[in-house]
Amino acid sequence: MALDVRRPGERSERSVRAGIGRALALGAAGVALAAAAPAPPADLVGPPLPPYEDRWGVVTFLGREVRPGEKTQTFVWAGESFAGTSIETPALIVRGDRPGPTLCLTAGIHGDELIGIEIARQAFVATDSRGLGGMVIALPVVNLHGFRRSSRYLPDRRDLNRFFPGHPSGSTASRIAHTVFEGVIRYCDMVVDFHTGSFHRTNLPQIRVDLTRPDLLEVALGFGAGIVVHSVGPVGTLRRAATEIGVPALTYEAGEPMRFRHHEIAAGVDGVRRLMAHLGMRDEAAAPPAGPQHVYRRSRWIRVDEGGIFLTDRALGEVIAEGDFLGTVTDPISNERSELYAPFGGRIIGMAFSQVVIPGFAAFHVGVDGEPGLEEPDLEEPGDEPGGIADEPETDLDEDERPE
Repeated sequence: MALDVRRPGERSERSVRAGIGRALALGAAGVALAAAAPAPPADLVGPPLPPYEDRWGVVTFLGREVRPGEKTQTFVWAGESFAGTSIETPALIVRGDRPGPTLCLTAGIHGDELIGIEIARQAFVATDSRGLGGMVIALPVVNLHGFRRSSRYLPDRRDLNRFFPGHPSGSTASRIAHTVFEGVIRYCDMVVDFHTGSFHRTNLPQIRVDLTRPDLLEVALGFGAGIVVHSVGPVGTLRRAATEIGVPALTYEAGEPMRFRHHEIAAGVDGVRRLMAHLGMRDEAAAPPAGPQHVYRRSRWIRVDEGGIFLTDRALGEVIAEGDFLGTVTDPISNERSELYAPFGGRIIGMAFSQVVIPGFAAFHVGVDGEPGLEEPDLEEPGDEPGGIADEPETDLDEDERPE
């Protein structure tokens, strides 16, 4: 079942796409990929690798030997079906022909967020082991349960991205998180986690990162998405859990659920290439970002105060000023209409589509205090929380409004 590509020229992109498609199709049809197991297989969870300068040669990853210059596929345990059959999701691996860091790409933690799945797949296909320093590991569909059902959640309605680093004897979400974290993330020198907006919202392509760490700001700018937004990340997210154990991690947010958007996918793939060059994994210079980069030290939501039909002509990326007209909310029963105006200025980095809303609905996510270029943000401004950056408190955000 494993697709083993020894040299990139020996298998076409169609073959790689077909290999992933067969794995997902078999899972969707209910075919067991491995024997049933009540908990994550122990042989898929191992100790982290030593520093990459000392580990070049054959390594064992997820129970499989991977040699320098090899491009291959294996599987990660991703839970069980209701029938008790084990479910596994593809892990795509490119190991370069010289030492270097291990870059991990994770996507599909929310099963309805499709853009990242295609970014991870395309980035794997485009990466040649010849001339590569280090290793690229891509997990295109972490939440295979949700992907099959076109759902953000696992079958028990748990959000997988609130359970990292997980526990081997916890809930289904906790067990899957544990296997991914211990079996993959601890091997990584850098993680990029791909997401989209949620619940009829869309995001401008952006990197979310903890800007209290200057090293992460430098890496985020190296990705070159154009927008960098401060976010520590909610407890239980893969990015926050990885950062807390010393594995630098970024989140790339772009687009909306259940849609493939070429621009956002291309921007993500280009960002991975720039990041690889920034990390020294590629010798050739990467293409520069299309435009200037902006760093936003704060982001805030603009909410509606009335319920009804929300309509707006605003677009992602627009710069708004305090007092600007943003849209209307009309009660279809009474025909009364209210208007929504910006209470502060900034750039629209996320927004809701026109839809039916209730009072308090978060309509626009606005980045404020933007800084173009490579300047490091000043973290000492009055009003900032000690040792950090002021933001809308997590307790003021609903579950569907929190990053990632």
